[in-house]
Formats: sequence, C-alpha cells, structure tokens
Amino acid sequence: MTDHRIHGKTILIAGGGKNLGGLLARDFASQGASGVAIHYNSEAARAEAEATAEAVRAAGANAHLFQADLSSAAAMEQLFDDAKQAMGRIDIAINTVGKVLKKPMTQISEAEFDAMDAVNNKTAFFFLKEAGRNLADNGKVCTLVTSLLGAFTPFYSSYAGTKAPVEHYTRAAAKEFGERGISVTAIGPGPMDTPFFYPAEGADAVAYHKTAAALSPFSKTGLTDIEDIVPWVRFLVSEGWWMTGQTILVNGGYTTR
Repeated sequence: MTDHRIHGKTILIAGGGKNLGGLLARDFASQGASGVAIHYNSEAARAEAEATAEAVRAAGANAHLFQADLSSAAAMEQLFDDAKQAMGRIDIAINTVGKVLKKPMTQISEAEFDAMDAVNNKTAFFFLKEAGRNLADNGKVCTLVTSLLGAFTPFYSSYAGTKAPVEHYTRAAAKEFGERGISVTAIGPGPMDTPFFYPAEGADAVAYHKTAAALSPFSKTGLTDIEDIVPWVRFLVSEGWWMTGQTILVNGGYTTR
C-alpha cells in the first residue's frame, strides 16, 4: 500500500528559503521528512535560506541549499538534477515562486510584462515539466498561485494573468502524470502578510485587504497568514493525494468562484 505520509519523504521547495516556503521547509522537517532541498533566488536571500536550512537540520532532516534564477528551462532542469543527486530521489515538489505587480494595464511596459511572465508563468511550466520527469512514482506536486484568479478587479492584470495559465498546466500535468500515481494541485492564497505584499499596495488598499475576507476579524493580521496555508499544502502532498488537477482558493472568504 502506498505511503502518503510526510515521514521519510524528500522534498524540493522552489522559493523555500523564507516566508511561506521557509515555513513549509520547517514544517516538513518537523513532520519527519528525511531531506529538504531549499531553493533561493539570489545572494540577497542567502542569509534567510541558511537560517531555514539550519532550522530544518535542527528538526532532524537533511537540508540542501541551491541558489538559482529559475526563469530559464536550463536552470530549472539543473535545480531538479542537483536536488535529486543530493537527496537520491524527489518525492514532493512545491513551487512558491512568484512576482507581484499592481499597475494599470495602460502603464505596463513590455519589459515589466516579460519579467512577470518569466517568473509566474514560464517558471511554473518548467517546474511542472521537471517534476514530471524527476519525481518518484506516487509523488506529489503543488504550485502556489493567487486568489485573484477568482476576482474581478483592476490593476493586477499582469499578476493574475501570468498566474492563470498554471491552472491549465495543473490539469494537464495531473492527467499526464497520473498513470505514475503523481497528484498535482495548485493553491491560491489570499493577500498574504509577507514582505512581498506591502510594497505593491498603498495604505488604503492595505486597509481594505485587511477587512475583505469573511474571516478577516479572526486573522491575526486580517490578511491570509502563511500559517494558514501550510496545513493545506501539507495535506495535499500527503493524505490529500486523491485530489488532483485542482486549483483551490484558500483565503478565508476573500474570493470564490
């Protein structure tokens, strides 16, 4: 019988050095993962990634750090190759990488669009491709998208628009990888209380977002806290394996569809 627990599994987390990715790395280590491959983007994020790796090791799991700009297919292939070599196999792959831009469509330059597309769309596609090529049978894959996929709102065209294709990639990958027992899901958090959120928003917008979810009064920040997302990811890549090909909006009632 297939073991769908976290215990003894090896996990690759793109964007795993800090914020939600870092908390996931720590959580998986506490759940008995045998190894966690922690990707971070640049030297500026190294110190936080090293702190995450130290916490993972303190929890009893092996930690492996990999720095890479994942906006090329070659870099993504190298990341999976390196992680697989370091851990022996990859059982679970999670992609938390993303880039936010809040701006009217009429003011978005081609360079800005290309940067959003490279991080949110292209990176997600090649992450799923390499997961399909490298995951062990009965593996699990989860990608972080956005609850704005369920919103009717201005100013996020390049953000939600470059995350939207991941829904189809998730469905296609679930069908293509299913014959090997691999489940593929995506989670769309609401606005999260992380350093990525605040620079894109003005004070009025922050105040609105902190009251917009049905359960905002019961959140410590009013926003989606990263602690709210971790149990959902953990479930989908373990006991929740039977759900596949789905994008789930986890946001306390911020948006739905």
